[in-house]
Amino acid sequence: MCDTGDQQTTAAVLVKEPAATIVEKLKDVTSYEGEDAVFECRLSRETTQDAQWFLGDVPLQSNEMNEIRVQGMRHTLILRKVTLEDCGSISFKVGQHTSAA
Repeated sequence: MCDTGDQQTTAAVLVKEPAATIVEKLKDVTSYEGEDAVFECRLSRETTQDAQWFLGDVPLQSNEMNEIRVQGMRHTLILRKVTLEDCGSISFKVGQHTSAA
């Protein structure tokens, strides 16, 4: 705010978080049935943007079958005790950026 006594003006500042990008993409993983499959990617920065893992078109959440970890800029998905039905495309999305394996 600027106040000269008989006149005033105000302005606001808006700070936006820059978009994170994927700097280390997913790599293909081969696992035997019953083993864990681990997927990792790294972002350009820590972010509050929504990040989401997918198996095919199905969004994944952390539970007894899938473990999702975030450690700083590193995002990890662990598929526990995979079966043949788990074969397919794994993708990671943050903002408008996607990586798949």
